Amino acid sequence: MQAWKTVFKVFLASNRTRNRCCLLGLKELYFTPFTQHAAYSCTTALFNPKDKSDERFTSSKIKKTFVSKHKYAANRDDNLKPAKAQRGKVSSELQKLRFEDFSESETGRVLRHNLKESESTEGKELEIVFGAAPCLLALTQSRRKPSRLFVKNGEGPQREVILRVCQEAVRRGVQIQRVSKQTLDKMCGGKVHQGLCLQASPLGFITEERPMTSHEVKNRRPLWLVLDGVQDPMNLGAILRSAYFLGVDRIASSIHNSCPLTPTVSKASAGVMEVMEVFGYSNLKDMIKVKAEEGWQVVGTVGLEQCSSESAVVPCSDFKMSRPTLLLMGGEGDGLSPELHQMCDVLLTIPPHRNLHPGVDSLNVSVATGILLHSLLSTRTGS
Repeated sequence: MQAWKTVFKVFLASNRTRNRCCLLGLKELYFTPFTQHAAYSCTTALFNPKDKSDERFTSSKIKKTFVSKHKYAANRDDNLKPAKAQRGKVSSELQKLRFEDFSESETGRVLRHNLKESESTEGKELEIVFGAAPCLLALTQSRRKPSRLFVKNGEGPQREVILRVCQEAVRRGVQIQRVSKQTLDKMCGGKVHQGLCLQASPLGFITEERPMTSHEVKNRRPLWLVLDGVQDPMNLGAILRSAYFLGVDRIASSIHNSCPLTPTVSKASAGVMEVMEVFGYSNLKDMIKVKAEEGWQVVGTVGLEQCSSESAVVPCSDFKMSRPTLLLMGGEGDGLSPELHQMCDVLLTIPPHRNLHPGVDSLNVSVATGILLHSLLSTRTGS
């Protein structure tokens, strides 16, 4: 009996609250104490049998219910203001774009939808490209088939690079969805995504032999970079970035014992992987043999401790390219394989400029590759 008296008092309190809301309008409701809102919600749950929700109502949740909507509306209006100032930079089509909003709790639904979409795309799995440069270049280079662009849900004005990626997505008819940072973190495994993720078809090695490009034919002394067993995606991405910047004509890699072309490699390369093709060979030895018969010079690399009298070891600063060249770089562990080591005409090394401690007596493979490429390519000026 005491419980029903309490419920009846709550019901009377809710009626007074509703009458006051009708007289004073939404503004008065916004400033009404949250305890009265809690009472209203409690009586609604008790006396409305059609409401199947069994969620407990607390003052904090009521506050979130009544306040977050108005706050979101205010933020949304604020976000539209800086867009007018950038009207000259952003296309009118992008200004009219409205992102679909996702709450934190819908992260799992987004990820499950992506998985289902990947399985239903002509039997080909889709992957998540992340980062501003990889997403932008994946859209503009058209080597992938993009499916959906995910943009971080933010309250302030978006950076120019994000707006540019969205423009490219709109231009190509790619659906855009606005999601939380937590969703993006899960989509890319916690890596640095810069507020952008692109669901697209994967990239792989070019396995069929292709004729030399016009740039390679014009260059009488082309340089091909051959990677033997580079397994770290960060190293591979850094190598691709340096090779592209310094002017390498082609990159070849072993397939079976090397890192594949993953979104992590694309991010580490600052998007170069989306631009520059990487050729994959199941047997590097056969490719090198063919090029050697065509008159190409095969140049290997060793550390100072690997120098032997069997092959000529030259400091990289003393070597000059005189003909088409293959530069062979080994992996992080053992370097070049013995069979490729024996095929080299010349072995290059990078001499240190100080006495080295035994624990730090070598260079990272990506750093060594950059130094060697710069040394070799600087000697073919005017070729």
